[in-house]
Amino acid sequence: MGQPQTDFPAIRACIFDMDGLLLNTEDIYTLCADIVLTKYGRPPLPWSVKAQLMGVPGSANGDVFHTWAQLPISQEQFKKEQSEQQKLHFPHCEPLPGVESLLAHLNVARNRDGKPIHMALATSSERANFDLKTAKLETKRLLGYIPDNRRVMGDDTGVKRGRGKPAPDIYLLALERINATLPEGEGKIAPKECLVLEDSVPGLEAGRRAGMRAVWVPHPKLVKEFEGREEEVLAGRIGLVKIGDEHQLGEIGDRWAEQLESLEGFPYERFGIVPP
Repeated sequence: MGQPQTDFPAIRACIFDMDGLLLNTEDIYTLCADIVLTKYGRPPLPWSVKAQLMGVPGSANGDVFHTWAQLPISQEQFKKEQSEQQKLHFPHCEPLPGVESLLAHLNVARNRDGKPIHMALATSSERANFDLKTAKLETKRLLGYIPDNRRVMGDDTGVKRGRGKPAPDIYLLALERINATLPEGEGKIAPKECLVLEDSVPGLEAGRRAGMRAVWVPHPKLVKEFEGREEEVLAGRIGLVKIGDEHQLGEIGDRWAEQLESLEGFPYERFGIVPP
């Protein structure tokens, strides 16, 4: 167990995941998968399997899912049918509790040193799915708090193939985009001045590997899957997807990450942020 750190610098940048954190798309992903599974006489997707898919680019079509599902169709056919369902359901997704208030407050907040809070998006969703999920005026306006040049998607050319979450690349790239667009006179932001907000276990690990502080806001059913292992999750040490580079992981109890039930009543002060 590592020594808990208490002398953190004030946060200057918040980098958000999207699916299951800002929008209720994780439930929609489950719905779309279950529709196809039911069609072929298979049981609904259990959270024990879903937990291994969340946050990892393209994982719903990967070996973990198909080994469990045992569908009588090819992976390509499943991908096609699930995509058809997603096109129907993604445009109806909605913001999760506390999201709009948090983004609105961060948009005008300062940290304890008087510096503004910058925001970016780091999502495994590809651009086409992002556009579907933000088709609704409410969700489009919500994501409007984050400038387009600070949104990193799963198919961004800046993220090398095979280096999605839990690798740190997408979060480091998001920070690069922030630093490249800072107003004149603002010093570059360091990883330790960033706060990653995630709902998935691999996503939380990616944030920790990037050397950033992190908040884990898991779905209630995901909480049950990792009951008793929360400190391992917060250290990025669950290892659902093995990528090596163990030196990037956190230590149990180091306080670089914490768990929240939702984004409602966000504890700004714990991160050196002064809300308006």
